[in-house]
Amino acid sequence: MADTLSITPVSSRKDRRDFMDLLWQLYRNDPNWVPPLRGNQEELVGFKKHPFHDDADVCCFVARKEGKICGRIVAIVNHAHNRRYEEKRGFFGFFESIDDQTVATGLFKAAEDWLRGKGMTDIRGPVNPSLNYEVGLLIEGFDSPPTFMMTYNPPYYERLIDACGYAKIEDLYAFDADVSMLPTLDPKLQFVVEEVKRRFRVNVRPMNPKKFSDEVNLFLDVYNKSLVGTWGFVPLSPGEVKHMSASLKHLLVPELTTIVEVDGKPVGAGLGLLDFNPLIKQINGRLFPFGFLKLLFGKKSLKRIRLMSTNVLPEWQKWGLGLVALERMQPAALAFGITHGEFSWVLESNHLSRKTLERGGARRAKTYRIYDKKLTN
Repeated sequence: MADTLSITPVSSRKDRRDFMDLLWQLYRNDPNWVPPLRGNQEELVGFKKHPFHDDADVCCFVARKEGKICGRIVAIVNHAHNRRYEEKRGFFGFFESIDDQTVATGLFKAAEDWLRGKGMTDIRGPVNPSLNYEVGLLIEGFDSPPTFMMTYNPPYYERLIDACGYAKIEDLYAFDADVSMLPTLDPKLQFVVEEVKRRFRVNVRPMNPKKFSDEVNLFLDVYNKSLVGTWGFVPLSPGEVKHMSASLKHLLVPELTTIVEVDGKPVGAGLGLLDFNPLIKQINGRLFPFGFLKLLFGKKSLKRIRLMSTNVLPEWQKWGLGLVALERMQPAALAFGITHGEFSWVLESNHLSRKTLERGGARRAKTYRIYDKKLTN
């Protein structure tokens, strides 16, 4: 008897549990996999309240063969994106599947049909659930674990998605570097830093722990304003800023952050986020009852940093202020005990950032892909 495949929307507590537990089933023998923070992912897919969903519609699907969970996907309508770009574009995210094309095809068909029913004409992904969170399918760099808040998946996912008619629209890169190299390996880069300091009244400082909530909000404000010209970018909503600020407050190390001011006004910000993934693996993705203590008190054991953002306001972006932000963080990172850094992610189309990192001696370690597809009737 042929296996019976069913694809159904998530509607029950058992569905939600199976949707989450599938990860531990698929990756149990993969030494490089790091579980997600379970509560955080439940928020992002819509099982728990999260401000992203105040302006989005989502539908989660699960696939079962002979009653056993074997795949999942989330279809997403991001209204903020469609207003900003005047599109009718749906998205997919949180895709997982056994190595079975019929399962993957069924999941994508379910997501595409649901999006068509919402009036969407195109689909893009993976985004979990937008470009402000985890994004992209890993297609190169399977030899090491991901850093914090970066995606990971088996190599065969690329084959499954390609066979469903999806085509590359943009790649994203993660660059790896020894912290001691940054940012002064190339003397030309150090010259840029010194010239900026000479030409402008630049002040660089870490975030102030006594005003930490205000400082995180300042960073996220710079983040929103600096990326307005970035491919696919949609600013964080006020609700998302508030939620993310509360989350980052417990994870940030002030010494590993930079606020760049010109004439006393903030024009740029740099954020180095500790790679918490080794600790998250130890707690198996569960913050409670005691996992959060492991994260809070295990920070000093971490030796890797994710340099996830050096944002500069648009009118200042060609002056090298991002390099100034990195320069301030370098000695602080070394003093903290950091030995390696990952710059992620960097758009393939962001030629300036790519060239700067390559000139600085960083090595492209991982490649992630975003796909597009037309939704024909």
